[in-house]
Amino acid sequence: MPRKLSNALTPLTVKNAKPGRHADGGGLHLLVKESGARSWVYRFMLQGKSRDVGLGAAGQGGLSLADARDKAAALRLQVKSGTDPLAERQREAAEALASSQAAQVAGVTFKAVAETYIGANEASWRNDKHRQQWRNTLASYVYPVMGELPVTDIATAHVLTILEPIWQDKPETAARIRGRIETVLDAAKARGYREGENPARWRGHIAQILPPRSRLTRGHHKAMPYEAVPAFMAKLREREAMAALALEFVILTATRTSEVLGATWAEVDLDKAIWTVPASRMKAGKEHRIPLSPRAVEILEAVKPLGRASLFPADKGGKLSTMAMSMLLRRMKLDCTVHGFRSGFRDWAAECTGFAHEVCEMALAHVIGNKSEAAYRRGDLFDKRRRLMDDWATYCEMKPAIFKNVTPIRLDRKERG
Repeated sequence: MPRKLSNALTPLTVKNAKPGRHADGGGLHLLVKESGARSWVYRFMLQGKSRDVGLGAAGQGGLSLADARDKAAALRLQVKSGTDPLAERQREAAEALASSQAAQVAGVTFKAVAETYIGANEASWRNDKHRQQWRNTLASYVYPVMGELPVTDIATAHVLTILEPIWQDKPETAARIRGRIETVLDAAKARGYREGENPARWRGHIAQILPPRSRLTRGHHKAMPYEAVPAFMAKLREREAMAALALEFVILTATRTSEVLGATWAEVDLDKAIWTVPASRMKAGKEHRIPLSPRAVEILEAVKPLGRASLFPADKGGKLSTMAMSMLLRRMKLDCTVHGFRSGFRDWAAECTGFAHEVCEMALAHVIGNKSEAAYRRGDLFDKRRRLMDDWATYCEMKPAIFKNVTPIRLDRKERG
């Protein structure tokens, strides 16, 4: 039976040892590589299996022989008690990593996650207004309550603190804020910053606490009745302001304020009387061709000599302010909105014409709700929409006195556009 080694190595042999494994006894070994690198290894037997545990470098700058023996002695005690030193080391490393990660996550605030999310996604958002609304609503309503809170600690109570004060009075704003909080918290979970359910989730959660928006005042855009539009248009043409021309153009084309104010001459073909709004500026994200009535073309021909990039420029350059037309309506002491004229147009088309529903909806650039219908419809019904918009322009130019004697006409199916 071979004699067990005990303290077989000396500091000198450690320094001069050749490549290979050199036993000191008690499971401690000096491992020397061909490169000359030296390290200490402890070998043990547990459940019939031999395993090695690295103790660290040997020689200058590493563990001395005495320190290596002390470490090996401590590991022998673990093995004697039935503990696997390798498993124990892995457990300690995992705990240290988890502790480090927890400390890092605890320092990640809601605001930090939100700003990261906005920075990563804002380039894909439709327009500057949408980007600004994201930042403004978070800064005004969310950050004061939980902007500096660790995102992992945010709970339903924090979300309700933000939503409850504005849920009744500002339902549209409140709903958007809730959605944005939910999105940011989902992003935080995806990055591993939090776990569990999203405290801002509507279905099955916030919906059980706050009433649905359908039961609240929805804040619809106030619309002028279509019967009053011809008289209003007559008064509007008496004004020489750029805002008046822009508003008339908005009404005649049944478009949105942002679509008109963001329009450039590159989008317009006056010869063909077509205005093409690119997908990037459309709410539905799809290019929209708009037929221009003779009066709409006349308006553009009146402003074109100004030589500006925008169709309706401001006096000091650039495009007209988004508030210019709204302020004009206020000065005219009218209780309606610019966007409301789209509603007036739609009511007129339904009540006073026989144009098909889809023609009227496409004139407003509405997305087809029926997926099956949308899949099969490839055209944009442009020729039919041109007749519709020409009829609308003719209606808008009617004299109020003449209008009172006109009875809405519904066309037979064969005559419908």
